Amino acid sequence: MTQFEVGERDFVLDGRPVRLLSGALHYFRVHEAQWDHRLAMLRAMGLNCVETYVPWNLHEPRPGEFKDPEALGRFLDAVQGAGLWAIVRPGPYICAEWENGGLPQWLTGPLGRRVRTRDAAYLRAVDAWFARLLPQVVARQCTAASGPGGPGGGPGGGPVIMVQAENEYGSYGSDGVYLAHLVERLRALGVRVPLFTSDGPEGHMLSGGAVPGTLATVNFGSGAGEALAALRRHQADGPLMCMEFWCGWFAHWGRAQVPRAPEDAAAALREILECGASVNIYMAHGGTNFGGWAGANRAGELHDGALRSTVTSYDYGAPVDERGRPTEKFWRFREVLAEWADGPLPRVPEPLRVLPSPVRAVVGEWAPADEVMEALGGAEVERGTPATFEELGVDRGVVRYRVAVPGPREGCPLRVTGLRDRAVVWVDGVRGPVVDTEDAVLGEVAGPASVELWVASLGRVNYGPRLGESKGIVGGLLHERQYLHGVRSRGLRLDAMEEPGALARVPFRAVAGAGGAAGLYRGTLTVAGRPGDADLALPGWSHGVVWINGFCLGRYWELGPQRTLYVPGPVLREGANELLLWEWEGAPAAVGEEAGAPGLYPCAAGR
Repeated sequence: MTQFEVGERDFVLDGRPVRLLSGALHYFRVHEAQWDHRLAMLRAMGLNCVETYVPWNLHEPRPGEFKDPEALGRFLDAVQGAGLWAIVRPGPYICAEWENGGLPQWLTGPLGRRVRTRDAAYLRAVDAWFARLLPQVVARQCTAASGPGGPGGGPGGGPVIMVQAENEYGSYGSDGVYLAHLVERLRALGVRVPLFTSDGPEGHMLSGGAVPGTLATVNFGSGAGEALAALRRHQADGPLMCMEFWCGWFAHWGRAQVPRAPEDAAAALREILECGASVNIYMAHGGTNFGGWAGANRAGELHDGALRSTVTSYDYGAPVDERGRPTEKFWRFREVLAEWADGPLPRVPEPLRVLPSPVRAVVGEWAPADEVMEALGGAEVERGTPATFEELGVDRGVVRYRVAVPGPREGCPLRVTGLRDRAVVWVDGVRGPVVDTEDAVLGEVAGPASVELWVASLGRVNYGPRLGESKGIVGGLLHERQYLHGVRSRGLRLDAMEEPGALARVPFRAVAGAGGAAGLYRGTLTVAGRPGDADLALPGWSHGVVWINGFCLGRYWELGPQRTLYVPGPVLREGANELLLWEWEGAPAAVGEEAGAPGLYPCAAGR
């Protein structure tokens, strides 16, 4: 059993001061078969610890319905096998550029602003989730009496040395009663290792997010001296730690990512260490927002402006890139970290195998969007006003709204208010505009007419005051100034495509008649030889989600800046591989021909 403690000035491991050299790696953003490789890359960079969040909504997509919550425990076992310590950040809110900041839509939908507060209904849900999740953390604490031993050959126990209470709460709220409740529950459920909070270095963030008696840490990307001094003014005793050293940044669709120079990032890392602080590099390896779980942000200093959707790649400009390869930033960080290492750094692992040669897909079948909705969608709801995604039980996916314009009446502007996020409009079966502003004019429409809006979620907000906002149409549809009532709403969840036997219910037919329409397309990728990591290119495809062999790679969008999707080698198999594309806005007219065929390519630098 190992003892890890928060001392007056240092972290203390079995009575001796220790500095944490940690890196963020989210198990849910890396294919499980590649965990060992990525962890070995972090250790070779000079780290002695790894940090991960836990996304509640991934593991409990519907109330009481759990999806592999034991993945965290398996990851922590892999961490220990790699010779690393572990920091666990279970939330319940995680931010992480993840859908809804990790909170389930079935909770934020009905509760709204009551989440992340002392609200009784919210706390009951959190307590139930923590009771389900935390036993696997408790069993793997370094203080556990049994186990194969921690990094460095410690006598028993597991790799977990610290657990976070909430996340960056000072950027959101000031409910000390809520934070105290979380700390009490973590302790009551058996967490014995030190607890901590993490916030920005601003005074209102540190005071709003801190819990008396719990270690406070700070998050920043530069200016270590000033940020750590602010932490010391707030917290007179205890070790200094940057819990998130932002060595890069994430990207939004339609906006080019601004890279951070390796030399600049390495200098900032060195400054943190020269200040005597511990560090957690965010991200050490970013990975991928598989499954369509990428979140979104609101523009503006106060995060209340236009919606900006996060891309599928979570490369983050990290030292270990999305495909697991060392970057120039990796080598610069390794040089810095080697100066604080206990001994020589391990050898850098060999790169994982890549696809041996390009593969062009044969897309031979499709089903129109309406028929896919009929086969796999939820129940249609008719009421006076549009139903939101949350009311229809849709976390990721699309909702079809249908409404009639009465008549006879003259042509007037048709408008939608409270639109989130992006809608394809149809009037009397004729394709209209694509709109993506909260209040939008859809065109002049005379009655009688039949109107459809297919609304696709671009990811729920993961940070700021608009966290937990509803999706779909939260206002209404107006003809001139008159609300149109009697709206029929029907949702289609992305994971409906993954249910056993689901695709057998879809009426696929030859792709020759598709004509570039929206719908579900199916094809084959034939891999000759042993597969490996690949990039998937989708020339001419507009906007949608893609699966290979039932594994959801995530969103593609011609808007860019991301032009290919990363395909982990373990997803592929030798021979025939099934490709599935749910195209929301319109496939290439030549989808069945070479010009419109998706293709797999061996991962290569700069692709």
